Amino acid sequence: MTHPFLDLPPLSAERFAAIEDGVARLLDTRQDVLITQGEALLPLEGAIRAAAGPGTVALNVITGPYGQTFGNWLRDSGATVHDISVPFHTAVTPGQIQQAFADHPEIDFVSLVHAEAATGNTNPVAEIGEVVRRHGALFYLDAVASVGAEPVLPDAWGVDLCVIGAQKAMGGPAGVSAISVSERAWARMAANPHAPRRSYLSLLDWKDRWIDAGRRVLPHAPAQLEMLALEACLERIGSAGLDTVMARHRGAALATRAGAVALGGDLEPYVYEAADAAPVATTLRVPSDLVASELVARALESDPALPLAAGGGALAKEMIRVNHYGPDASLDTVRRSLTALGAALAEAGAPVDIESATRALNTP
Repeated sequence: MTHPFLDLPPLSAERFAAIEDGVARLLDTRQDVLITQGEALLPLEGAIRAAAGPGTVALNVITGPYGQTFGNWLRDSGATVHDISVPFHTAVTPGQIQQAFADHPEIDFVSLVHAEAATGNTNPVAEIGEVVRRHGALFYLDAVASVGAEPVLPDAWGVDLCVIGAQKAMGGPAGVSAISVSERAWARMAANPHAPRRSYLSLLDWKDRWIDAGRRVLPHAPAQLEMLALEACLERIGSAGLDTVMARHRGAALATRAGAVALGGDLEPYVYEAADAAPVATTLRVPSDLVASELVARALESDPALPLAAGGGALAKEMIRVNHYGPDASLDTVRRSLTALGAALAEAGAPVDIESATRALNTP
């Protein structure tokens, strides 16, 4: 049996390094970039466990479920953690970050999610970065859901540890991820006796055996198919132009919000302000007498391929998520999604106007 995914020649160190360089160009960064061989939780956890430990005082921002996870990892690492939690229908503000530093001037580590696909919000990282820089703290950012959908600029924003994944706006695989690391982040890790070593979580091992060794010999066999897919994602974005790709995501998000309001049936954007809404996914609040997961199930009966999902956990009753990212960042996907949701709402007895929703998608 032959197959294009089988019997491939080994991926060379030179090609692996070239793909890393492509990620660096995507992020417009001169920091070291590591491509990690696993889903983005790998570098997200590895970076926290490497850079934080007993003596670390962390400010952890919670605007969705991943912020909660980061706080748990920080506490597991022995850090003292001060959480800022904001309602999931909004975003954190630079003023809230500034106030946290005023209350706890000893903070030396800040963890933040850029865009929360699970809740549909996005945070003003550039402005928050200015606050963090003024106080000299290390800045850790989860940009998995934002890269490709909106600007992600570690150098310009003062981000020391920036993690991305290919599976959302980049339209690629979930099994490979990347992290950019500043010089002072490497220094923090090297000074941390609790940083993982001789471990799959160890970023320092990669630095010693790969970056410092001149990127000539791979430390282990790479995930070849995922690396080739990531390379293809970078080439596709480069061919289309990053600004064009981001504009598609922004257009899909704005159209979803406008279409949902025009649809009626008491469906409304879950994130109140458009400025706080993530371009990668739009969340919608359903009427209180209906159940979001049931509406999604009805909508998917007509087209199981639609990028619709109910919110996770307790949000499964009240929130619907339209995941318009990657190849689904298009007006056609938004139209089909809202048409299916409109039919599900009508079946449940809600008054809807699908024609008005469709017209709203094309209104500037």
